[in-house]
Amino acid sequence: MAMSVGKMLTILAAGALLCGVSSLAQAQGAAKDATPAKPAPAKPAAGAKPAPAKPATAAKPEAKPAAAPAAAGGAEPTLIGQFGSWGAYTATPNGKKVCFALAKPASSKTNPPNRPRDPAYAFISTRPAEKVVNEVSFMIGYALKPGSESTLEVGGASYAMYTQGDGLWIKNAAEEEKMVEAMRKASDVVVKGVSAKGTETIDTFSLKGLSQALDQLAKDCRR
Repeated sequence: MAMSVGKMLTILAAGALLCGVSSLAQAQGAAKDATPAKPAPAKPAAGAKPAPAKPATAAKPEAKPAAAPAAAGGAEPTLIGQFGSWGAYTATPNGKKVCFALAKPASSKTNPPNRPRDPAYAFISTRPAEKVVNEVSFMIGYALKPGSESTLEVGGASYAMYTQGDGLWIKNAAEEEKMVEAMRKASDVVVKGVSAKGTETIDTFSLKGLSQALDQLAKDCRR
C-alpha cells in the first residue's frame, strides 16, 4: 500500500486530525496521485440523516486532513503491524488515542471503464475516549452522487452504506458489529457506489489479515 504527500488518511476524533501522510508513506512507500490533496468526508451529525447514530457514541464530524504532513497535537500514526492486506496503526492526536486498520482495494472497476479517480481506502477505527470500537468507513476516491446509497457485500449479505462527499458509513449502525464479524471470516468485501457524474464503481478489498490486525489493535488500543 502506498501513499503520497497530500493524500492523508484520517480517522476521526471530533474535529481532531488523526495523522500526517509522511509517516504512512514512510511505512508503506511513496506513491503519486493525479489530483491534489482534498479533505476527508465529514461524517453526518446524529439526526441529520435517516441513518441512526452509533449507540453510546456522540455525533461527531469526520476529521479533515492538514495541508502539511504534521498532525494535530504533533501526533503521527505508528505502524504497529502489517497483516496481509491490512496495516494496523495507532496515533494520539491531542492526547486521545486512536487506532485503525487500513487497506486499499485489491481490484477496482468502473462503468464506463477507465474513468479517473483518486485512490480508495477502507478503514476500521477504534477511539477509546469516545467508546467507539471497530467503526467501518471508506474513502472511495470520488464525489458520490448526492443522496445516493452504496452497498457493501460480504459473507453473502448486503449492507446499505450511507454516503456523504467521498465517504461511506453503514446506514444501520446496529448492524455494524455483525458486518465486522462477517468481514473477519470472509475472503473479500465488495463496495459498490455511483459517482456524482453517474459512473458506477465496484471495489473489491481483500480481507486477508484483517482479523489479525483488529486483534492487534484491540491489545494496543485499550485506553
